[in-house]
Amino acid sequence: MTRALIIGASGGIGAALVAALQEERVQVTTLSRREDGLDITDEASVAHHLGQLSPGFDLVFCASGALEINGQGPEKSLRQLTPEAMAVQFAVNCIGPALVLKHALRLLPRDRPARFAALSARVGSIGDNRLGGWTSYRAAKAALNQVIRCGAIELARSHPQAICVALHPGTVETGLTRRYLTRHPAVSAPEAARRLLHVLAGLTPDDSGGFYDQHGLPVPF
Repeated sequence: MTRALIIGASGGIGAALVAALQEERVQVTTLSRREDGLDITDEASVAHHLGQLSPGFDLVFCASGALEINGQGPEKSLRQLTPEAMAVQFAVNCIGPALVLKHALRLLPRDRPARFAALSARVGSIGDNRLGGWTSYRAAKAALNQVIRCGAIELARSHPQAICVALHPGTVETGLTRRYLTRHPAVSAPEAARRLLHVLAGLTPDDSGGFYDQHGLPVPF
């Protein structure tokens, strides 16, 4: 890959992806709310920022996402669920990446391999859910996986060499997971970034529409 666009580049994984790609001498374009004012939950903002870019990106990676939003952490039970918190989770973790995918289609080349990836999470797997809880976050990530699946099917019609996937980075040492690191083994953001890029490099168009973990193994929907 020679050109890459990282959405959410100021976050822990996003910044690590930028650094890893630059080490490989990839020309990296970055966009984030903090640095550029990009609001992925606002289509006008997404259209404006992506509309200023010229096509030809070999990789578009949406590394945006949030577990705790506005001080509201994941629910431990249905009793804690509120429609307001759930709506915000969907806006950030599903609708936002969906809008990025919508407006990034024109940036991907049709005549050569290209990749679109979005950060998902294993807890968004319906088939792998045996604990319950975290309903809003889980549901938003599950919905994102469906968006990626739909996007991959549509993308294959116009971009036959393209790959569109959801990726689970594992538990990564970032601000998003700080309060939960004691529950699961974690890796550093640079290590997670290297793993995700290695997974992407090994995928083929036949893998498009899938959901993969940081080792390249399929995660059940």
